[in-house]
Amino acid sequence: MRTIVNVDPRFNRDKLKEFLRPPVVVRVNKFTEETLEEFTNDFNEAINTGQPIVPVEVDSYGGSVHSVMGMVTIMEESPIPVATICSTKMMSAGAVLFSFGTDGYRFMHPDATMMIHDASYGTDGKVEDMKVSTQYVDDLNKRMFKKLARHIGKDPEYIMGKIKEHNHLDWFLTAQQAKKLGIVNHLRLPTMEVNVNLEINIG
Repeated sequence: MRTIVNVDPRFNRDKLKEFLRPPVVVRVNKFTEETLEEFTNDFNEAINTGQPIVPVEVDSYGGSVHSVMGMVTIMEESPIPVATICSTKMMSAGAVLFSFGTDGYRFMHPDATMMIHDASYGTDGKVEDMKVSTQYVDDLNKRMFKKLARHIGKDPEYIMGKIKEHNHLDWFLTAQQAKKLGIVNHLRLPTMEVNVNLEINIG
């Protein structure tokens, strides 16, 4: 994403740097407990700046399903629109996070790649414990993808149906395919423009 700052020439640019707070862009590469905390802090900072939108740049191979669900919850509670942006790759948890951008604000570069698959969860221990864990992950998986499907305006079973069509293997999507499915709104990267003006009015 490119940021353009337009400053009224009547301002002293050097002095302006002392108090001009640049817009906050939230960047996500990994999905762990630590990055969930970073995401939360960055997201809250973006809202507190007074900027009209929160840009979230996703470039990730994926990670913890619990971490991405925590990030999704924060995005769903946002009082302002959330723009999700992918310039290279969004896979697994990255694809899920991207998809929860506000409708009309999901941007993907035409050459970027998306990959969706079932949630995974490391488990060991006794057989009965593993059965319980497997059932838990299956329920979490269904809940996550039903929510995602509804968010992009599809039937709740839509995403799960597509995953089943691909035999529960990694489902790779081009930007064009993702747009056709309604996950992506724009096949381009956005530009953020900041205008600093000096207005003088006589009433």
